[in-house]
Amino acid sequence: MEEQKQTPPPIIDQLKEYAETQIKLAKYDAIDKGSKFLASFITDMVVAVAFVLTFLFLSLALAFLLSTWLGSYWAGFGTMSGLYLLVAIIIMLAKDKIQKPLIDMFIKKFFQ
Repeated sequence: MEEQKQTPPPIIDQLKEYAETQIKLAKYDAIDKGSKFLASFITDMVVAVAFVLTFLFLSLALAFLLSTWLGSYWAGFGTMSGLYLLVAIIIMLAKDKIQKPLIDMFIKKFFQ
């Protein structure tokens, strides 16, 4: 007698196909989210570098301007240093109020 090959029921084939489709979808979703996050990160870094350079050169310009008004380089640059020290102290005192919104912003950006 001939042995009959047992074919799996059609539902099993459909479940396998469904599982494969779900795996592919998860991979594509991860690639999509990862590429969006990376692109956003790179553009944000370029913008941040541009702002830092702008801030640096404006600070130097203001220090030189103060130097001419005050009559000496050390007074102009010292005044700018004192201003930055004051800003640093204010930020240090308000650290908790600043950190929470930043953390929320990064979390939203990551899960966007």
